[in-house]
Amino acid sequence: MIQAVVFDWAGTIVDYGCFAPLNVFMEVFQKREIAITLSEARAPMGLLKRDHISEILKMERVAGLWLERYGQLPQETDVDALYADFEPMMLAVVHEYAEPVPGALALVERLRQNGIRIGSTTGYTAEMMAIVTVEAKKRGYAPDHLVTPNDVPAGRPYPWMIYENAAALNVYPMYNVMKVGDTVSDIREGVNAGTWTIGVVLGSSELGMSEAEVEACDPEILKARVEAVTAKFQEEGAHYVIQTIGELDQLIPVINQKLQRGERP
Repeated sequence: MIQAVVFDWAGTIVDYGCFAPLNVFMEVFQKREIAITLSEARAPMGLLKRDHISEILKMERVAGLWLERYGQLPQETDVDALYADFEPMMLAVVHEYAEPVPGALALVERLRQNGIRIGSTTGYTAEMMAIVTVEAKKRGYAPDHLVTPNDVPAGRPYPWMIYENAAALNVYPMYNVMKVGDTVSDIREGVNAGTWTIGVVLGSSELGMSEAEVEACDPEILKARVEAVTAKFQEEGAHYVIQTIGELDQLIPVINQKLQRGERP
């Protein structure tokens, strides 16, 4: 039976569209006269932020721009320098991006009423989360446990943060846990941990749209974009994909029935 749900933060529970890190990544690269695209900035979302920068620099187009501008391919020292710019900029703005997404608070309340524990993992550092958790709590969200990449040997896609949540919440085996997130790295994390893994589309970094953009979007265009994100999550091994976070608890009786039949993620 499902005993715990481990949520991602930005793009899943708070910060609809996951815009906080996006804007800072764009600015950091712009300072170096490297014009990355929104899709390039978003692609590694969910990773530890230094790893995220490293992945952007490995992209063929970005590496080519770097070679053209600086006469050599990006080095580890360049990752360090970019991250040194990124971290203080992120710490200065992250408090502005802690608003829970629509339906999140009501969902968490329903889960708790049913005795389900709430864990969380993130691509943010412990220092960033020290700010986000305070701001989110002011707005009504506080999980039972939080693990950051600083607390484990490696962040996503490794499963260590989920394992730490399971230990702290006293939940085992891992098939009694659900992992919910809005990025490919979230899906990989959950699959690697052996949990039921769920992708959420609206509000996600993968969709990359604000609430206003979703509301204003032509229904057929939005449908196509939602289907594309859904397919991406499914290709990565997501067991279920939901459109909004508020739908999550509808899956719990379905998964519990599977567990009773002996099915495993």
